[in-house]
Amino acid sequence: MKSEKKVGSEREGEQTVFDVARIRQLIELMNEHELNEIDLRNEDRRIRLRRGSASVANYVGAPAMAPAAAPMQGVGDSPKPVPVADDKSIFIKSPMVGTFYSKPKPTAASYVKVGDVVQPETIVCLIEAMKTFNELPAGVAGKVVAMMVKEEESVDVNKPLFKLAPL
Repeated sequence: MKSEKKVGSEREGEQTVFDVARIRQLIELMNEHELNEIDLRNEDRRIRLRRGSASVANYVGAPAMAPAAAPMQGVGDSPKPVPVADDKSIFIKSPMVGTFYSKPKPTAASYVKVGDVVQPETIVCLIEAMKTFNELPAGVAGKVVAMMVKEEESVDVNKPLFKLAPL
């Protein structure tokens, strides 16, 4: 009797990360938790799903077919500053879930401090998500009037990180 082999499995009846259904589940998880990248390894096989301006699904030693993740704001994209009507302050908000770091290394100086003037391309902090440190540019020009989070505090999407006075 012939033994049929499912696409993406090593042995009959064994599921791996390369099943189409499993890939769809991973994409749903990425969307649900607003993840930018998933990188899984199984022995000598690997799947890497990434979304952003250069959406890719890379396979090493696996079939070349896979659904692409839906595009979303990439890690390097600037967060959208949100003005507050009453005092014209602008807030730089977190574009992802992660851990806030105000400096590149524990012994280094903070990227910015209260009183600093920032430009849209100025890096203001790091957000660590899934052991990846993402630099966050200000996205807007202004003067830092308050830091809204503490070092190593967990942040959610759209959590205010810095309060700026417009220039």
